[in-house]
Amino acid sequence: MKRPIYLDYNGTTPHDPEVIAAMRPFLEEEFGNPSSGHLYAVKPRQALNAARRQVAGLLSCAPGEVVFTSGGTEANNWAIIGTAHALRDRGRHLVTSAFEHSAVLNVCAFLEKQGFEVTRLPVGAHGVVAVADVEAALRPDTILVTLMHANNEVGTLQPIAAIAALARARGIRIHTDAAQSAGKIPVEVDALGVDLLSIAGHKLYAPKGVGALYIRKGVTLETFMYGAGQESGRRAGTENILEIVGLGKACEIAARDLEQNRRHMQAMRDRLHAAIAAGVRELRLNGHPDQRLPNTLSIGFRHLQADRILEAVGLEVAASAGAACHAESVEISHVLRAMNVPVEWAKGTLRLTTGRMTTAQEVDRAAQLIVEAVAALGGNGPSS
Repeated sequence: MKRPIYLDYNGTTPHDPEVIAAMRPFLEEEFGNPSSGHLYAVKPRQALNAARRQVAGLLSCAPGEVVFTSGGTEANNWAIIGTAHALRDRGRHLVTSAFEHSAVLNVCAFLEKQGFEVTRLPVGAHGVVAVADVEAALRPDTILVTLMHANNEVGTLQPIAAIAALARARGIRIHTDAAQSAGKIPVEVDALGVDLLSIAGHKLYAPKGVGALYIRKGVTLETFMYGAGQESGRRAGTENILEIVGLGKACEIAARDLEQNRRHMQAMRDRLHAAIAAGVRELRLNGHPDQRLPNTLSIGFRHLQADRILEAVGLEVAASAGAACHAESVEISHVLRAMNVPVEWAKGTLRLTTGRMTTAQEVDRAAQLIVEAVAALGGNGPSS
């Protein structure tokens, strides 16, 4: 059976062929432990150092400021919990938003059970946190601001550089979850002004189960994993060389082809949007019309159910819904709720995300199928 057109690149990405090629020797031959003292350790150790340089190259930081993790979730946990515990004598207040990924929101909820206080800032209709709201939320006992660089559902970009300037002027640490933005737009730690930044391999055409945390030189975190002295004593455990090599290569490719890939993803996204808009009378764009990821399209179909649309196209298009509709209720995503998207639009929201491999033919076919499904479900007729 022919595989569906893939439009869920924000969910996960395929492995880049160059990434697979870079990993292959460490799957088939170079199995050594990089901490060993014999010949089998040499190439794994060299590969580990090279991957650290490749990640640092994408983030424009020093290799020693990169620590490998099991993914973006671990990186977020370590950045937030590690800061909270390291700085608890200075204060117990954290600032975040209602818009974050669960790998941040649930970590903050965990810290609240330990006696920390969390301020969750609102976002406007476009999903942007107001810099003035951040400034108003900062207190003498605030120790961390954690805000995502780009939202995973609607793609909205946050004004991280301006917020970081506010925080750091007051001696407050700033962390950003850049899992969605890295590899799609420039993510340079000095330009953003952040102290901590998380990335996830499987959003970058690298494997699942690997990520990295940027830790600015001089920033201290409570140790997250105890054991031996790997990662300069900051994260114990034998390094996952196979996947670290994949992440390093993916970061090298992302840095090398950033502008080319950005233009392609945006062209495919905009082509998809235009084709659907031409066939449906009423369509709502969620998120900021301009300040968003180049590949992300979150659109609502009024008075329809997203899961019904996906069910209708499921054999030919793979995408995500912004709401789950059950027999007696509709569970709208926290992102759409935070933006106060009306329920008649939110329950019919699809997240369509393009990638490097997306073709114009795929986009045109997907748009046709979605328009036909909307019409068959009693949605709006063609705009013409």
